[in-house]
Order: sequence, then structure tokens, then C-alpha cells
Amino acid sequence: MQNEPFLEPTSPIAARRTFAVISHPDAGKTTLTEKLLLYGNAIELAGNVRARKNQRATTSDWMEMERERGISITSTVLQFPYRGHIINLLDTPGHQDFSEDTYRTLSAVDCAVMVIDGAKGIEPQTLKLFEVCRKRGIPIFTFINKMDRPSRDPLDLLDEIRNVLGMEPVPMNWPIGDGPQFVGVYDRAENGVYLYERTERNEKIAPEVFVHLDDLVTRGILSEEKYLHLKESVELLDEAGGTFNHEAVLKEKQTPIFFGSALTNFGVRMFLDSFIEFAPPPQPYPSDAGLVSPEDADFTGFIFKIQANMNPKHRDSVAFLRICSGKFQRGMDLLHTPSGKTLKLMRPYKAFANEREIIDEAHPGDVLGLPNNGLFSIGDTLCSGKALQFAPIPRFQPEHFALLRNVDVSKQKQFAKGLGQLESEGAVQVLYNVNAFKREPILAVVGQLQFDVVQARLESEYNVKTELERLTHTNLRWVIGEDKDVENLANRSDIILARDSRNAWAVLFQSPFLLKYYTEKNPDLKFVEITEL
Repeated sequence: MQNEPFLEPTSPIAARRTFAVISHPDAGKTTLTEKLLLYGNAIELAGNVRARKNQRATTSDWMEMERERGISITSTVLQFPYRGHIINLLDTPGHQDFSEDTYRTLSAVDCAVMVIDGAKGIEPQTLKLFEVCRKRGIPIFTFINKMDRPSRDPLDLLDEIRNVLGMEPVPMNWPIGDGPQFVGVYDRAENGVYLYERTERNEKIAPEVFVHLDDLVTRGILSEEKYLHLKESVELLDEAGGTFNHEAVLKEKQTPIFFGSALTNFGVRMFLDSFIEFAPPPQPYPSDAGLVSPEDADFTGFIFKIQANMNPKHRDSVAFLRICSGKFQRGMDLLHTPSGKTLKLMRPYKAFANEREIIDEAHPGDVLGLPNNGLFSIGDTLCSGKALQFAPIPRFQPEHFALLRNVDVSKQKQFAKGLGQLESEGAVQVLYNVNAFKREPILAVVGQLQFDVVQARLESEYNVKTELERLTHTNLRWVIGEDKDVENLANRSDIILARDSRNAWAVLFQSPFLLKYYTEKNPDLKFVEITEL
């Protein structure tokens, strides 16, 4: 009964499910991602985030620094088939210092899976990412994780989701116990319980047994007391737990709730089955020519991510393109809207973390990896018919600034190349003080850990050692106006007049007071907080 196959999707577009996994750091996002791959038969054994030497490392965390620190600091593209569907899973950075990369990734998905720690509930980064999803207008599916550890009361968690996120939480299953007593989940749709067994190192699919609710006591699985408590919870759910409404989920009014443990694989299969059944297929995208439907015959897509040196064997740059409409075929002519050039893409990749495979065709919802010789930038549109441009991707406001110095002058060429590559990926924004005696790059980042990433990657990928000098400036604004008016801004230590890599004017201020003062003193200039890629 519980393993009935789904009806085959009617088209390649209907079969696609393109989504991102988001969470606060340490809620278990990367572990859940790995277990979805395990259940999708995309990997044979799952690796823990902080793997022991004799265990496998996590597939989605491919960068050396990610493996060392046990965190995700880049977005990863993973595609695999599952029960007649094609899953495009975009794993996002869990660390809050890399929220800008997450934002760009969320521009390329049709829905999101939000992972919540059952002991902690909604945390600051969860809320921030939820707001990004809300702005994008994408449905959210919620996986309440770590039920194998002592957790908060499930009803309290539901109340928090309702009150804080403003969405109706609808439990699709219900946990039986928590911590060491967590043995399985009750499936509301099937009126029965899935009982699980742990596997060695949690590397393989957890064996599960389905037992009807009324058989739990007679088979000696639950005591009479625990059975009555479960039955009381089930009755309470049926009365007040909300009724699943697919349309309400797609309109972001409801979020389906799944309890489980990604670490022990409990509840993962049930979540994945429900997700592919109810998650939306590829959706329309706004452009300067109106909404682009995935059913449109003309090919369209946009670059949402650029990543260099994913594979040390290749040492190249890859641009990741989300297909929005039409069928992609290798070798087809495509217009690169920003440059007006016609391109023939002969080596498109199907990406799986840092691995790659050339593909001949792809459909809306899929993500292509394109070799990038410097032509592509984040936000670029490619199309086969009439020229159009998809809505631009905003950049986050930088909050931390530092001078970056190349220690070895003989490596200046590599230094410039590496820094240019990292900026093209969106890993950092680079400014130059127009009044400085020596031309040294100023790094502008959202989170301080990005400084570490830039220095580590310059050394490991370009063999360039650097020194960092933090600046005390806290506010950045791009300035729009006549050059002569901008140049008249005071040249003093507490404000820095600079240009970015696109030659746009920017000003760094040491305090909000100075920002307010110069904004009011220069009404002919426009001080802009957010630019677009």
C-alpha cells in the first residue's frame, strides 16, 4: 500500500523538481541533502558532515575548506532521478556569512525545503532565509530534524511556525518519542506507523516496517500508555492540526511539516515521496518581455552562479545556468543577451557536486554547467528566440571591509587573476580607493568568514599568499551622479571614495552618522544601498 508507484509525469517539464535546502547552521541541512541522495540511489553510502578518516566525506561539501570545517560555504548542484521524476537539488551554504550565495541560489529554484532543529525551533538564519523565500514567492516544505535527540514538544514547534512565519503548519506525520525513544513516525494519510532500525554508521537506507495504528499494542511494539498517548495526539491533530491543501501550499499559505532524523535516516523516504508528489514543477519567470512560461518553445535561461576550480584536474570556471523554457540541445545557437554574441555551446555539463558529465539535452528546471572563459557573469540571460533579459539578481549590502595585499610581488599576475575570478563568482566585491597612493584592493563582504575563504582559495588554487588589514568602515553606498560632484566628496580618513570593478562610484563610511551627514549635504547625489548583478 505504502509503496505504490506514482503515476508517470506527462512530460519532461512535469517530471522536474528543482529546489534548495535552507536552514540555520548545524540544523542538519547538509546531512539531509546527503540522505536524499542516498534514498535517490545517487550515492551508495552516506558520509557524515564531519567524517572520520575511515568514513566517507559528504558529497555536497566538495571544497577542501568545507570538509575541514564541517560547514557548507558554497552552493552545490546535484541531479538524480527518483520514481519517474528528475530531482534538481541545489544545496546552499548553511553558514550565515554566505547568505548572498544562498540568495542567488534561491533565484533559480521553484520551492525550498526548510530544515529546523527539533530542539531549537526557528533560529535567526532560518527566519532570514524564510523572508528571502517569501520575497521570491516560492512554496516551503518543512523538515523538523534531529528527533533522535531530545526535542521540544511538537505542538510547541507547530505554534512557533504559525506565529513567527505566519504560515499554517500541516503535519504530514507525527513523531513517536524523541531522543533514544524515537522509534518512528505516524503517517496521517495511511493511519499507521513506520518503525525504523538504525544501520551501521547510518550510511545505508534504514529498514522500515509499516504497522497499522490499532496493531501497535497487540504486536507488543508500544505499551498501552504510550499507545493511548499517541492516539490522543493523532485525534488532536485531526481536530486542530489542519487539513493539507495543495493549493494553499503552492500559494505559501501552508507549509507541510515532516518530522524525522536525517542522521539516522528516519522519515527521509516518506518526506522524499511526499515532496515529489506535491512540490511544484518548473514555474514561469519574469523578464523584460513579460512572464516566460516553461512551456514556451524558445529556449531561455539565466546564469545564477559561477564557480572556479571545482575540480583540480580542470582548473577552469563553470557558469551555472537555470533553464526557464524550451528544450536545450547541445550545439544549438544561443544569444548571450548582455554582449549580443551568438554562442554555440558544445560542452554543457550535467553537474553533480564537483563531478561533471557532458549532456546532449536538458529541460526547464534543469541546471547546466557551462565552461566560462570570462564572458559569463551572474544574472546573464541566454535565449534562442527574441532577445530578452530576466529580472536582475540583487546583491546584498556588504558589512565588512578589508585591504588585501599580495605578499609576493612576483605573483601579481596570479593575484589579479584569482581575485577577479572570485569576484565574478560573487564570493566578494572588490573596490579601489581612488585617492590612495598605492592601488590595493578593498574587499567588501557580507560575512567575515568570506575573508578566510578568499585567502584560502587564493593560496590553494593560485599559490598566492596574502595579508589582510581590516578597515573600521561599516557602511557602503554606491553613488549615482555627475563625476565632478562625486569627486568633490571629502578626502578624509573616515570616508573612502572608491570605484568598483565595473567602474561605478562607491563610498565607505565609518559610521551611520557620516552616511546621514553626507547624504543630506549632497542632495544632487543618489546614495544607493543595493546594486543589481
